[in-house]
Amino acid sequence: MNRRHLMKAAGIAALAVTLPLAAQAAETLRFAHYAQPGDTAYRAAEFFKEKVEAATNGDLEISLHPAGELGNSPTMLQGARLGTIDIVLTGNPYFTAFAPQVNLLDLPFLFQSADHAYAVLDGEIGAELMNSINQSNLQGLAFWEIGFRNLTNSVRPVATPADLEGLKLRTTPNPAHIEAFRILGANPAPMPFSEVYSALQTGTIDGQENPVNHIYASKLHEVQKHLSLTEHAYTAAPLVMNYGRFVKLTPEQQEAIKAAAIEAAVYERELNAEEAASSLQAMKDAGVEVVETPDVAAFRDAVAAQTRKAYVEKFGDDLVKKVDALAGQ
Repeated sequence: MNRRHLMKAAGIAALAVTLPLAAQAAETLRFAHYAQPGDTAYRAAEFFKEKVEAATNGDLEISLHPAGELGNSPTMLQGARLGTIDIVLTGNPYFTAFAPQVNLLDLPFLFQSADHAYAVLDGEIGAELMNSINQSNLQGLAFWEIGFRNLTNSVRPVATPADLEGLKLRTTPNPAHIEAFRILGANPAPMPFSEVYSALQTGTIDGQENPVNHIYASKLHEVQKHLSLTEHAYTAAPLVMNYGRFVKLTPEQQEAIKAAAIEAAVYERELNAEEAASSLQAMKDAGVEVVETPDVAAFRDAVAAQTRKAYVEKFGDDLVKKVDALAGQ
């Protein structure tokens, strides 16, 4: 065999060796989220990555992009719908623009407890709401959470609805949240979470509302003086994937992602429950003045009925009744 034929044969042999290797190369999925290091959602995303990569023997790799690295919440969601980002985690209110039925979950004082919220999210109501999200080129994977929201500000303690008069508060873009704070006399200012710290620091806004462990992990207590444990609303955080990318995966890979998403949701809930008390104490130690027993009944009486009415007028009362029926079960 002459040299030219040897080189040709060697090339064919090399191709035969390299082609299977190329086919086995790991596929990378980009996962963008809002959470800062130390936040429970940040740690749940790392947990999800580990589970997916282990279950697929490394055939799928998850590239994590935390803290709004790939854009604020609306931008990340748009990226997931367009396919420029594969997986996104953000608060339920940001889905309202294209899946307004999920606004149900953000109605003030809808849930009586964390168990009540989980019964809704993990059952047929959650499945119906996730299906409404799926109509927008997304594949819902699981409901993670941000949790029960509490008020902070740098002007005065808030114990009653009257104490909110005139305060400029960052809210989510959820219509129910905006309407509730207007009813209470505050000036709601929707903005992406990534902008909140600097807005508080510069005095552009007076306060905001989030769960205590989220407030602490994001260091918002550094630029706030007062915290009120109102637990006025609960915020879920749907974990979603670009639909086109999802359906191109093998059935085994799809199942691995779904299973990891649910496991990570449970893990995050456990972390949130464990860290609520320690986060609260840490903020007290840092000098934040805490109103531990605000007049929650007065807040509820002021906003619950009116915000529910607006939702029912658009979507009917079927889901609201189903949510109420699960309370205490």
